[in-house]
Amino acid sequence: MAITVDVAVLGGGPGGYTAAIRAAQAGKKVALIEMDKLGGTCLHKGCIPSKSLLRSAEVYRTLLQSSVYGIDVADGAISLDFNKVQLRKESTVEQLHRGLKGLMKKHGIEIINGRGRVIGPSIFSPKSGSLAVELADGEMDSVVSTNLIIATGSRPRELTGLEPDGIHILTSDHALQMEELPTSMLIVGGGVIGVEWASMLSDFGVEVTIVETGSRLLPGEDTEVSAELSKQLRRRGVRILTNVQLNTESYIVNVEGISIKASTADGEVTLTSEKLLVSIGRVANIEGIGLENTDIRTNNGFIEVNGNGQTTEPHIYAIGDAIGGVQLAHAAAHEGLAAADHISGIKTAQVPHHLIPRCIYSSPEIASYGLTEDGARTRGHEVKIGKVPFQAIGKALVMGEAEGFVKVIVDRKTDDILGVHMIGPHATDLISEASLAGWLNATPWEVGSMIHPHPTLAEALGEAMLAVDGKSIAF
Repeated sequence: MAITVDVAVLGGGPGGYTAAIRAAQAGKKVALIEMDKLGGTCLHKGCIPSKSLLRSAEVYRTLLQSSVYGIDVADGAISLDFNKVQLRKESTVEQLHRGLKGLMKKHGIEIINGRGRVIGPSIFSPKSGSLAVELADGEMDSVVSTNLIIATGSRPRELTGLEPDGIHILTSDHALQMEELPTSMLIVGGGVIGVEWASMLSDFGVEVTIVETGSRLLPGEDTEVSAELSKQLRRRGVRILTNVQLNTESYIVNVEGISIKASTADGEVTLTSEKLLVSIGRVANIEGIGLENTDIRTNNGFIEVNGNGQTTEPHIYAIGDAIGGVQLAHAAAHEGLAAADHISGIKTAQVPHHLIPRCIYSSPEIASYGLTEDGARTRGHEVKIGKVPFQAIGKALVMGEAEGFVKVIVDRKTDDILGVHMIGPHATDLISEASLAGWLNATPWEVGSMIHPHPTLAEALGEAMLAVDGKSIAF
């Protein structure tokens, strides 16, 4: 039976469900097609479950360090029940899943559980963009839509020669479902996912090694932030190897785990661990969704769109990881809002990719927006820098988390804030004020002159803004 709607959304992750809600708020009849669970990768295989595990790891680490705060645990009897850690994660995910289903019902959005595929023009739909949907029971359904939003997300990128088996070689999807912790983990890739897992597993007592082909961890972040994170991870026992090339044909799996040869600056070494986690980025899910039935263009595995999210077929939009760019849940959600608003004839706000805040939930946390110092100089900016360590902030010392800093990068000629970079306690919560300053085109003096309550971690940003012109009071 064909369903006719104003807007069909293919994919129920943060981009898809946000677009669906916004379109429904504008009075559109909306259908959302999702082949798995509403909420997508972020809710079920990414943002939420991984942050739940990171929170448990943080609490465990804090308990082990409780004597620093003058609290002695009787007989030192602190134990980790990883099964309960996983149960808490699943409970958190399920609570959010129920809430999301409630939102769909509230806004009158029809949810269709099945695998959607774009079909070409027909007598019912003169434009391509309608969908054939294979339901879970094998039956077929169809959705005829005036506009279509593709929000099919992404999956972990595989490394040729180290294809995951879910037992010895894992992706982040597999790692989230581990029933018990390994004694050791070799993490291939020093990007965001790699360092979050390294931080988490280290806190849980797992022996961790990170190998990165580049010269440093987090190559997309500011060089000083990368160096500080490496220092902190090494201090906690994480082994970090950079400029490494793995010989993927050399790996051996046995009862003890996995071993693999690698070329380093010091020669060839053999790396061994119980399990190996591949975290080298993500691949867009755009295969098998019927793009060949359209005139939509793709480039390097991503769908091409204009500033409004429109593909080369203007009634079909694409958002989120399917279009590349900034592969973050909040970026996808913003793109979903922009696409839905454009469909409704509402002017959308264009946000340059480099101004979208980025958050990394390692310990210490990292957050940033805008240009790095190297990036600003490469673009021809003459810069001035304000940098304040959390050691100078009373609240950080009270919390016992005074490592790291806030760094502000400013154009010397125009006084425009080019970028803000944080590594330290609750950096992912603090970055929003910095992002708002960039959004409103505030100057460092304006942000620094605003009264930041004392004692708070937010003082670090205010002081760093003042430090740009040598006027920090705390440092």
